[in-house]
Amino acid sequence: MTYEDFASAQSFFLWSTFAIALIMGAVVNKTNFCTMGAVSDWVNMGDTGRLRAWGLAIAVGVLGVTGLEAAGLVDVTHTFPPYRQTTLPWLESLLGGLLFGVGMTLASGCGNKTLIRIGGGNLKSIMVLAVIALIAYFMVNPFPGSDKTLYSTLFYGWTNPTAIALTTNQDLGAMLFGEHAATGRKVAGAVIGGLLLVWAFKSADFRGSFDNMLGGLVVGLAVLAAWYLTSNVRISADGEVMSLQTFVQNWDFYAPAEAVRPADAAPLAAQSFTFINPMGQTLGFVAGGFNRTLLTFGVMTLAGVFAGSLLWSLVSRSFRIEWFASVRDFVNHLIGAILMGFGGVLAMGCTIGQGVTGVSTLAASSFIVLAAIIAGAALTMKAQYALMMRSGG
Repeated sequence: MTYEDFASAQSFFLWSTFAIALIMGAVVNKTNFCTMGAVSDWVNMGDTGRLRAWGLAIAVGVLGVTGLEAAGLVDVTHTFPPYRQTTLPWLESLLGGLLFGVGMTLASGCGNKTLIRIGGGNLKSIMVLAVIALIAYFMVNPFPGSDKTLYSTLFYGWTNPTAIALTTNQDLGAMLFGEHAATGRKVAGAVIGGLLLVWAFKSADFRGSFDNMLGGLVVGLAVLAAWYLTSNVRISADGEVMSLQTFVQNWDFYAPAEAVRPADAAPLAAQSFTFINPMGQTLGFVAGGFNRTLLTFGVMTLAGVFAGSLLWSLVSRSFRIEWFASVRDFVNHLIGAILMGFGGVLAMGCTIGQGVTGVSTLAASSFIVLAAIIAGAALTMKAQYALMMRSGG
């Protein structure tokens, strides 16, 4: 996928992202793939069907990335965000995951599910999206007339110093196998992916559920497709073939005068699906008057998932307008959205962004986030049940 000019390469990059996200959005709506629902089914009813679908998605992501990386077909080391960075931000991962897990339970779904619900006619989720987007934006962008962000004001001073500096990348292959990191990644990926695959298909109920298998498979394949796409769209300039990010970083040297330069080169690095930071990017795109220099993989991801969900809702005639049932319902969703905004950026991802995409890179912090999200959601559900029983239902 090599192009002679930046405009063509970027257009393919963005519209291919939209197409993959659209398919994922439609299938997630159709199959009711939901990570919050998966934890709820498990905690409240002992049903692991949707949890195994999530496990299947992770298995496909891990095994796929392991194979593609070994073949030199994807780059999951120099990514946006930097999953395999050489520091281990364990406290931010733990805190962010817990906040996100609590938040998605109160708001009836994670970032991906929020978009799916909007596509299905749920107006409550529009408020959730707006609140997450506002917080996510100012977690990484300074307040007007200031150099301070929400992150630097509320978190940096006490969370960042706890990060552990490593002598290697923080993926399991590098951490456990040192200079034999490449071999370690193959071993760790094969073991983790294989065990998850066996666990998912061990259940006869899961094997008998077409929707659960389809949902897990498509989400996993979508993550792989995005990794492959963003690792392989390249530009040929002055006899050199380079990535979009490298081209933009050397813009003045390679780009013709009439070319339109993106606002930032970082979002052109290899990446896959995540939803919280892209909500902030989308707010910036809208607030910037839909300036095309602000169009990113993340913005197209949100648009594609929403469009796919809406398309399936219309085709299946399941589109239904839904509003808050009570003031308490509104408050729960508001608090949940706030917690997801803070937690998703602190954790550098969500149930998909860290739970599937991040884990597919074998990043140690992604496993911390995944465990914390599940723990936060499960504890919140237990607390909600206890309160309901105390109040007599």
